[in-house]
Amino acid sequence: MMKKLCFLVLLAMTVTACNTVHGLGQDIQKGGEVIKDSAK
Repeated sequence: MMKKLCFLVLLAMTVTACNTVHGLGQDIQKGGEVIKDSAK
């Protein structure tokens, strides 16, 4: 029972971290596009 609970908590943390990193990558990409457009 305890192993299952620990596994589920770890899985939830991993999924959350992936979404956070993915969102951060999108924000950085959009910032780069704004800088590129303003340089033109």
